[in-house]
Amino acid sequence: MSQYPDLKPEELHDSKQQYPVLAHEDIWQGRIVSLHAEDVQLGADGPVVRREYVKHPGAVAVVPLRIQNGREQVLMIRQYRHPVAKNLWEFPAGLLDIEGENYLVAAQRELAEETDLAADTWNVLVDYYASPGGYTESLRVFLARDLKVIEKPEFAREEEEALFQWGWVDLDEAVKAVHEGRLQNPSAVLGILATTSARAQNWQNLRPADAPWER
Repeated sequence: MSQYPDLKPEELHDSKQQYPVLAHEDIWQGRIVSLHAEDVQLGADGPVVRREYVKHPGAVAVVPLRIQNGREQVLMIRQYRHPVAKNLWEFPAGLLDIEGENYLVAAQRELAEETDLAADTWNVLVDYYASPGGYTESLRVFLARDLKVIEKPEFAREEEEALFQWGWVDLDEAVKAVHEGRLQNPSAVLGILATTSARAQNWQNLRPADAPWER
């Protein structure tokens, strides 16, 4: 019924591709991100196109999961996000702005700093690009289980983090909020759906915390 072929399972994999860059321009440099433009030739006989993009160091996020009264619950943080002028329910997250830092170590640090929690069991839930059409930011979302409270937290929360609100929510209720459009942070949406999918597979198909990351 279609002129398009059926993909084989092994074909469903993003792949690296780099077309020739004929010119590069640095437009603007900020504290975290920078803006660039490049003239790219799309193949040997293809057109030359100009593409602007924002360079970003990338980030990690963590879904903290506990079992309470037989139900899976995730810990979410309500954080003010000025660019969209909203308070968004999110998961602990932070930039990969320390050169050479291990991704898992970064996630463990963010969980501790933003929730005063640590975890004994870590897995990778999902990797994604925030907006690959014009933004280099890549994100990895971890699942953290077997949680424990850090008795003497050392991190002082400042700026927007000083306004944090925390709350546990049943995973099923979080899924409902996603489908009803009540949650819009991408790491929250993907983290909730990926956690639900992993639960449906009895947690058997989760990747290890040190799984390779193509970013």
